[in-house]
Amino acid sequence: MTDIAIMILSTIGALFILIAAIGIVKMPDFYSRLSVTIKAATLGLGCILIAAALFFKEFQVTTKAIAIIFFVFITSPVAGYLIGKVAYVNGTKLWKNTIIDEMKNDPDSFCAAVKDIDKMEAKEKAREKDREKDRLERKKPEF
Repeated sequence: MTDIAIMILSTIGALFILIAAIGIVKMPDFYSRLSVTIKAATLGLGCILIAAALFFKEFQVTTKAIAIIFFVFITSPVAGYLIGKVAYVNGTKLWKNTIIDEMKNDPDSFCAAVKDIDKMEAKEKAREKDREKDRLERKKPEF
């Protein structure tokens, strides 16, 4: 009975990973590719690790597989989310048929904070240029 469960879980895991690979090629923009890859690859890896734990039936292998599944299920979506945020802040274009851009007018978002920091840095550079002009004007000898 466990052999059948192992075969089913391995097949499902391989299919999810195949879906992730196809999604990288078929999706129209970076954000869709990222979403498909993170979700499908995480589920595929989880199924394959459960199948490995069932196959080996040793305490050490099972605990390591469960720990890996736990950490992958926690870190993979968070990493995908942060990669998407950074891509948005850096100006990665959305698909031309995108209907909703939730990050565009979000005042509490990380993107808004980064844009505010960029504005502050630009103002500080402008002030520094003005100070440099003042210093140069003071150094000019009067005739």
